[in-house]
Amino acid sequence: MKVTVLVGGVGGARFLLGVQQLLGLGQFGAAQGPNAAARDHELSAVVNIGDDAWIHGVRVCPDLDTCMYTLGGGVDPQRGWGHRDETWHAKEELARYGVQPDWFGLGDRDLATHLVRTQMLGAGYPLSQITAALCDRWNPGARLLPASDDRCETHVVITDPHDGTRRAIHFQEWWVRYRAKVPTHSFAFVGAEKAGATTEALTAIADADVVLLAPSNPVVSVGAILAVPGIRAALRSTAAPVVGYSPIIGGKPLRGMADECLSVIGVESTAQAVGRHYGSRRGTGILDCWLVHEGDTADIEGVAVRSIPLLMTDPKATAEMVSAGLDLAGLQ
Repeated sequence: MKVTVLVGGVGGARFLLGVQQLLGLGQFGAAQGPNAAARDHELSAVVNIGDDAWIHGVRVCPDLDTCMYTLGGGVDPQRGWGHRDETWHAKEELARYGVQPDWFGLGDRDLATHLVRTQMLGAGYPLSQITAALCDRWNPGARLLPASDDRCETHVVITDPHDGTRRAIHFQEWWVRYRAKVPTHSFAFVGAEKAGATTEALTAIADADVVLLAPSNPVVSVGAILAVPGIRAALRSTAAPVVGYSPIIGGKPLRGMADECLSVIGVESTAQAVGRHYGSRRGTGILDCWLVHEGDTADIEGVAVRSIPLLMTDPKATAEMVSAGLDLAGLQ
């Protein structure tokens, strides 16, 4: 089976672990039983690049790195992002120099990844090739595919809390510095009009047996991927069923600030509203199936809906979510 997943950061990475658990890939390659033949399965992840930014002169790709570290067994287990056993000497020294931004911290081990990426970008390599090279060190057990090799950054139009003017800031500043707690008006995907999806991402969607939308932020994770020209068309034209998982449980996101993002674009924080925001492939949307948490409901014309436990407490529980999605799509 060829499985392609659209993912954002921490939640998306944990969802990928569940897919690997089900298929017997990556860290779960020693699985026994019908899924033990991992060579018969292929997992590709089309990863959000909207969070990417230049910080202290290096190119930071938070979602790609979170997926790479998580699947490679090197993520910090408490934070869910960054290196385990991280140190912060460079951050502390930068603070002593008074260098801005002082609200974004790069760990010492994490900095090495960004230095390699920046050097390769300077040498003319595209992000997709750089990501593949970085993955040689981590062996994540999945192909991590940036949605685009081009700049397509998420920016946020806010009212500046200091002078009351309306201006656009990078998503990282809105998310990390302000914690989404400033008057917010809209999101803009800067560079999207000139960007294009990578051939690898489009092929992964076209050739898949199933495409899964991880329960990542529907606005600034999955939504940023959909903003890349070519991705939405690929989802609408693939022969594979497209199965989505609600990031909203009982009217709230389990982590992150999806509710603040949804509020900005005028979508209610409910499983049904997010499913309708994505829409059915029978109309102008991208979904064939939609999984919601037990106790939640959704009525979306043209979309098969099922209520199951959606708490990703561990890879086994997440694997059961993935299995239910395959079953709803008629693939089990």
